[in-house]
Amino acid sequence: MTGNETDKIGIIAGGGQFPLLFAKSAKQQGLKVYAAAHRGETDEMLVNQVDRLIWVKLGQLGKIISFFKEEGISKTVFIGSITKTNIFRDVRPDLKGLGLWNKIDNKQDDAILRAVADQLTKDDIEVVASTQYVPELLFPHGILTRKKLTKGQKNDIVFGWKIARSIGNLDIGQCVVVRNQTVLAVEAIEGTDAAIRRGGSLCREKAVVVKVRKPEQDLRFDLPAIGEKTIESMQEVKAAVLAVEAGYALLFDRESVVRAADAAGIVVVGITEKTSGDLTF
Repeated sequence: MTGNETDKIGIIAGGGQFPLLFAKSAKQQGLKVYAAAHRGETDEMLVNQVDRLIWVKLGQLGKIISFFKEEGISKTVFIGSITKTNIFRDVRPDLKGLGLWNKIDNKQDDAILRAVADQLTKDDIEVVASTQYVPELLFPHGILTRKKLTKGQKNDIVFGWKIARSIGNLDIGQCVVVRNQTVLAVEAIEGTDAAIRRGGSLCREKAVVVKVRKPEQDLRFDLPAIGEKTIESMQEVKAAVLAVEAGYALLFDRESVVRAADAAGIVVVGITEKTSGDLTF
């Protein structure tokens, strides 16, 4: 173990842009970054952004803990996506991972992640919120695009928001697709992009996509995330609106997202829910 633990951060990395963006920002802040990256999920370019990286399979918790202990890591973040269907296809747990898995009664997202975080804490590795290092990636409030919302679209957002909160309360997903105050799709294990394509194809055009945090969302992991791929999925089915909870979701490559949305005629808006339950656009 070398160096000061306070100048180090561990990454438990999944797929997508976030691990790369986080590592780059952390390095700019003077931190040494150590990553446990998942094979088949994490971008191989991450190795160029960190001080040291090991590759793990889904479920190899003991290997992650041993790596962090060896490097003197006392804080870590969960960042990036894991293909949820791999729970049924490609889990290779070590003894520590298998022991924890057998203790979890509820195999929903939050229960699994909280159990892993609790185990890390027992091993003196604190799981912290990634957003404290990259607050600039939080989704802003207000309309980001040139196109504005119609009255009907606002009504659909209010309707979809309540549905999304309800499915989030059950730990099913974070996204719903609606039109004319009718539910077209509810995100489950397939993920947001698949839900958008499935729901959007049912109404052919002008679907409204609403994505919010879960009511009991643990801000240390699994925050809703939006990127250019989200807009591409919406464009495929000629969806009209993307409404996201401001301050509690991540927005990657904002300029590219807005540019792609403007080109497709899609409204992108960050919504805030007041304590009264009313929404502000």
